Amino acid sequence: MASSHTVLMRLVASAYSIAQKAGTIVRRVIAEGDLGIVQKTCATDLQTKADRLAQMSICSSLARKFPKLTIIGEEDLPCEEVDQELIEDGQWEEILQQPCPSQYSAIKEEDLVVWVDPLDGTKEYTEGLLDNVTVLIGIAYEGKAIAGVINQPYYNYQNNEKQNLRERKNEAKAGPDAVLGRTIWGVLGLGAFGFQLKEVPAGKHIITTTRSHNSKLVTDCVTAMNPDDVLRVGGAGNKIIQLIEGKASAYVFASPGCKKWDTCAPEVILHAVGGKLTDIHGNALQYNKEVKHMNSAGVLATLRNYDYYASRVPESVKNALVP
Repeated sequence: MASSHTVLMRLVASAYSIAQKAGTIVRRVIAEGDLGIVQKTCATDLQTKADRLAQMSICSSLARKFPKLTIIGEEDLPCEEVDQELIEDGQWEEILQQPCPSQYSAIKEEDLVVWVDPLDGTKEYTEGLLDNVTVLIGIAYEGKAIAGVINQPYYNYQNNEKQNLRERKNEAKAGPDAVLGRTIWGVLGLGAFGFQLKEVPAGKHIITTTRSHNSKLVTDCVTAMNPDDVLRVGGAGNKIIQLIEGKASAYVFASPGCKKWDTCAPEVILHAVGGKLTDIHGNALQYNKEVKHMNSAGVLATLRNYDYYASRVPESVKNALVP
């Protein structure tokens, strides 16, 4: 019975299924061909039909099952009746079988804040850079990010494209079709699951940073890291996945612009495997419901060797970014 499980593990198990549903919605909107793009604050701040439908699905599904939660979503949407087909009632059984870390076993629904980014990497989504896109559901307790789910709707889509190309050329299939999409989840004190942890080779300094929000501050900070390579990609969730899969050694974003819903879930996954995410000054991010949404002092995150990168942030950058 569900009642035998703690509130936190039931919530994470639900968030996993809900994030998968949202990923399906994100793929469906692309397939239907009408993205319904709306410009919010500027040309790089976009909202699509997928953002709207996915958020309605996530927030309504969570609120029905956990009515005392505080849920904060990226999109400012009107209150309206949600179509039943957007509701996900399932829970991922494998998560329910995991033990809840003892420090979280007595948590009540009303103690938790859930930060939702229904489609992280919207600009890239509209441009067809689909592997940049994630769905983020982060769970915070007493201001700290403690559990999170990241769905990648288009994980493996390039493999699928290659497979389709082979089939069009009537070549033999090379093994089973790659499954499209995956879901990563984690809880502090338990671990992170759904991916293969990998580190950048020792001595290599590969920086991942913003693709669409560049500035002199961002460039100055990245340059100060003396990188061997710089990856410019979309989405905070995508950048953290690059860290845990050995594609990048540090995520450096010396600028306001990133929000709490961008960092809450990814931070948990990174911290659960021994990494670290802070603002540019080295301060932990706070996720209580009253906190301002903007991460105004930027983001610095690494899987390993955090101090190496933190020590290289220029004073001029720190002075320009007030927490």
